[in-house]
Amino acid sequence: MTDGIDTGAKAGGAGSAKAGGAGGAASGATTDAPTGAAGSAADPTILDRIIDSRDRTVGGGSAGALAGAMAAGLAGLVARLSESGAFGLDSARCVAIAHQADGLAIELHRGAYADADAYRNVVQAYRLPHDDPASESSRDAAIQRAMVGAAMVPRDNARAAHRVWRLCAELEGASNPNASSDLAVGLLLAETAVIGCVANIEINLPLIADREMVEELRREATSLRGSLAARAQLDPTEE
Repeated sequence: MTDGIDTGAKAGGAGSAKAGGAGGAASGATTDAPTGAAGSAADPTILDRIIDSRDRTVGGGSAGALAGAMAAGLAGLVARLSESGAFGLDSARCVAIAHQADGLAIELHRGAYADADAYRNVVQAYRLPHDDPASESSRDAAIQRAMVGAAMVPRDNARAAHRVWRLCAELEGASNPNASSDLAVGLLLAETAVIGCVANIEINLPLIADREMVEELRREATSLRGSLAARAQLDPTEE
């Protein structure tokens, strides 16, 4: 386990603490921002923090989750614009998709904050004292707990983003054509969310000591990414 954190590095996502790459100041980021809350200079939203290149407490994990939340919002929009049932999916299914998408949007918005918190936990664990065998052992255990959390948060976000992606795929070709551009953006955002969250699972795996857990997470990450590729191969519109 590396002893140092490069505090000059931008966070790569939840806890990406590879040697020399676990950067970020341990600010007081929390998951207490309500959905739809407006940011301010004193209390910036997760989007404000992501687009601020000077903010080293957030990174790709939060950005991936937020992309998934936006994809879910667009999926719900398209479903609602298709509730007449005149475009392929019947009215009841469109209503159900909109409801599911709304829930996933909230989950992934919260997940973006959770990813930032998971990264903060890693930073704090690495900063624990380790001046003697007892404190070093305690620090190592804290680092392991933080690293597991740093992989589990993007895992949960990747799962949610994948569900959004499946909803978008279901709407494709069976929803209101006037909203086709909204759906196209939603599908792209959902794909980006899955890929980004999976990347933030994988970057943390080398620092997790539990090899059984590592293999389980790696298999799931591979499966999530592979499902996107499998659909692309089957889609005749893909070149």
